[in-house]
Amino acid sequence: MIRKCLFPAAGYGTRFLPATKSMPKEMLPIVNKPLIQYGVEEALAAGLTQIGFVTGRGKRALEDHFDTNYEFEHQITGSSQEALLSGIRALIEQCSFSDTRQTEMKGLGHAILTGEPLIGNEPFAVVLSDDLCMNNGSGVLSQMVQLFKQFRCSIVAIQEVPEDETHKYGVIRGESLSNGVYRVDEMVEKPDPKDAPSNLAIIGRYILTPDIFDILRVTKPGANGEIQITDALNEQSKAGQVLAYRFKGRRFDCGSIEGFVTATDYVYRLTMRWGKTILKLRSPIMSRSQILQ
Repeated sequence: MIRKCLFPAAGYGTRFLPATKSMPKEMLPIVNKPLIQYGVEEALAAGLTQIGFVTGRGKRALEDHFDTNYEFEHQITGSSQEALLSGIRALIEQCSFSDTRQTEMKGLGHAILTGEPLIGNEPFAVVLSDDLCMNNGSGVLSQMVQLFKQFRCSIVAIQEVPEDETHKYGVIRGESLSNGVYRVDEMVEKPDPKDAPSNLAIIGRYILTPDIFDILRVTKPGANGEIQITDALNEQSKAGQVLAYRFKGRRFDCGSIEGFVTATDYVYRLTMRWGKTILKLRSPIMSRSQILQ
């Protein structure tokens, strides 16, 4: 039902200067794997194999990462280092990759509209790789895909945030339909805490139906003079239905230095725990979720 996942990746990453002066922020590593790879792995786990990147100037490394480097890989063939490439090789084998360029930074809504040629007339997911989501069970996109199969409408992932931080996010107002699922009545982009309709904030996971492109084409610039996806989703909710889903798992804001460091520490500890446990295993079929319990 959903085959495609779009990764808006044209931003400058100014909060990580000078590192991002010549390196895409999406390539910043959490331990030994870049942020963008975590996002693609989550998409593949949800059954999404057609990956599209909306890039900008200086983002060539994204394309190169999801490609074969024959000379380098030949040099390490047969060495212990070759095993470290197994994850990225699996993605290259199982996914197809395409990209288009966003020539001007006009907001997330504009970035998604720029990706229309990669999507066509079908529902699709959007992942902001700045938001690293981790859990022991199904990934956030997998959870959302299951929800889409039931409701067949646009869905945004949400989480509760402190009330004094609503100005950092798009925030929803809606009616609870079931545990963790809300029908959206309104979305407000980065509201002042006193004006926020709730403390349920949108994070970087979306499933969108293709009519969103027609709405984005006529959406006027909103907050910060940018074309906001929240404004387009507001219009979509008036014509039909948009859901918000309070996902299961933990999200790290890797667009901030504090969140990036916290995520690195978390993944490092998880990796070390996983590696030490592997050495003690007697049963080769014990699952990772069992080990982490």
